[in-house]
Amino acid sequence: MHPADIDRRQLGTIAVVVAFLLVFGAVFVTTVPQLAGADHSYVVLSDSMSPSIDAGSVVFVSEVPTDSIEEGNVITYVASENAEGTTRITHRVVDVETADGNRQFRTKGDANDEPDGQLVAASAVIGTVQFHIPLLGYVLNFASSTTGVIALVIVPAVLLGVSEAWSLYVDASNGGDERS
Repeated sequence: MHPADIDRRQLGTIAVVVAFLLVFGAVFVTTVPQLAGADHSYVVLSDSMSPSIDAGSVVFVSEVPTDSIEEGNVITYVASENAEGTTRITHRVVDVETADGNRQFRTKGDANDEPDGQLVAASAVIGTVQFHIPLLGYVLNFASSTTGVIALVIVPAVLLGVSEAWSLYVDASNGGDERS
């Protein structure tokens, strides 16, 4: 097939399929972080770790023994749990302390002037951040909204269906003749 033979409809179909595959791949890797070698993934909601990790990034977190966590590691931990859900924070360890024989971590967001007010108990640590993907969290948050489902699933599906129906109509009106 010569590039001139590709029409706008075919380019549109290809663009929709590529966009769908990119979004599907991002959602799939985030929902199954084990595919990326991590145990968990979370969307970062604030810029407290900027410029290292910006809001809208997705962090991939691996569970590790807390005795292996050192100063400088970036950890994700449970800060609170209530009826509205679980609050997770991703901050850098700036000091490791031992109180009553238990390890605790002093954390600080890279963008914050002061360390966090509370020490993080080893039992609250989910794991260490292995890597992050910038901006992916915005896509995931949008994709999980009603508007996102309409824009990323329903509209492309309808456009693909209309495109295929149009192709069938054109083929039928040409008598199924494929000659040029």
